[in-house]
Amino acid sequence: MEDRNDLIEHYFNLGYEQKEILSCLLLIHDENLSSRQLRRILARRGLTRRKHVSNLSTVVNRIERDLQCSGRNIGYRSMWQRLVVDHDLVVAKETVRHALRILDPEGVDERLRHRLQRRQYKGRGPNFLWHIDGFDKLKPYRFCIHGGIDGYSRRILWLEVGISNNEPAFMAKYFVDCVKAAGGTARIVRADLGTENTYVAGIQRFLRNDSCDSFSKDKSFMYGRSVSNQRIEAWWSQLRRRCASWWMEHFKELRESGLYCDSNPVHVDCLRFCYMDLIRDELHRFARLWNNHRIRPSINCESPSGRPDLLYYLPEVSATQNFLVPIDNDDVIMCEEELCDMNCTSSCSKEFCQLANIIMNEETLMLPKDPMEARNLYLSLINHIDNL
Repeated sequence: MEDRNDLIEHYFNLGYEQKEILSCLLLIHDENLSSRQLRRILARRGLTRRKHVSNLSTVVNRIERDLQCSGRNIGYRSMWQRLVVDHDLVVAKETVRHALRILDPEGVDERLRHRLQRRQYKGRGPNFLWHIDGFDKLKPYRFCIHGGIDGYSRRILWLEVGISNNEPAFMAKYFVDCVKAAGGTARIVRADLGTENTYVAGIQRFLRNDSCDSFSKDKSFMYGRSVSNQRIEAWWSQLRRRCASWWMEHFKELRESGLYCDSNPVHVDCLRFCYMDLIRDELHRFARLWNNHRIRPSINCESPSGRPDLLYYLPEVSATQNFLVPIDNDDVIMCEEELCDMNCTSSCSKEFCQLANIIMNEETLMLPKDPMEARNLYLSLINHIDNL
């Protein structure tokens, strides 16, 4: 009983409406509740969006802090979601819209001027087609982002950052971790034509070798040009506008100030050491918020509206089905063993990491919690190493 109520509170805190909470309880957790029962539980736990509204000054202060980093590139709906999900604030979307208009009028106008119209995309259902690709806008600073998206629901399957997007084993590790978490693989995986995707292609075809559907074996992996990998290519524009562009400007300022040189291996390792975990956390947060935000109806009737997580996990609501292909656990273990030595989360060389930790212990320096702290740590480490 208490576990059920905790689930209700979890979905409420994600910003789900009551009918969405009821659907999740029934179709995912096999808990059948009436609307009246749900309202009673919400009231008993004091979960309401109309009362206990957060103090306006608290909301404004939080918005101002987010505007100092990647939050300056998102609209009022995404900002509202950050406030509710990440910061546990209770605030109306309209309040956030007015606050952004006052606090960031130039940003609001800029977003209004760059609205895009895209061609239509048709997907059959969740896990029918996965799109995977690398995002290279931070590559000049040696941060290589890679992601996978479900074509139908637009749910982000993984969004990771590492030291390379050219190492096939890295892409394969991301893919196998996703397959293991999902309990299966997609009918089809699509990627750009390139050597970095050869391991993923081999693993997908191996996992689908015993299937008997029309997309099994070699047909289960499709190569194509970037313009054909439409779903994730379009999504990268969301990542750049709402998240990555801030980091691009941040690192550009370091380089133009003469504080970072990409031909200096010490600078490269130091930048990764100071920033990699922060960027990874930001990407994971961005993916989590995206998966729970509401996609509005569009002229493309083939792409359903709703929250990506709900479209992915509750295909019945959209009158479709889950196309996930279950995979034998022994096959997944075999793939993991082939990739056992791959550490996709390492930020720099082992030797530099040891040196940086020694300096931090001697100088009582702490790991950074935000970009400004990371910048200060980077400058301190570079200065100390230059004086060795």
